Amino acid sequence: MAGKKKSNCESCINYVYDEMCGSYVCDVNLDEDELMRFMTYSNYSCPYFQLNDEYSIVRKQI
Repeated sequence: MAGKKKSNCESCINYVYDEMCGSYVCDVNLDEDELMRFMTYSNYSCPYFQLNDEYSIVRKQI
């Protein structure tokens, strides 16, 4: 894994651990066209990406 570029998926709130398959998966149901773009284009920008920022609520309260 050395030299592997970190993808946006790893910091997305929709990227969850699936105990059935034992790995991380995207929780969003992509349609066939979106899945094809995601699998073939390395610079695909996911429209469902949400930053997994646990402290965003705390910052709003200050």
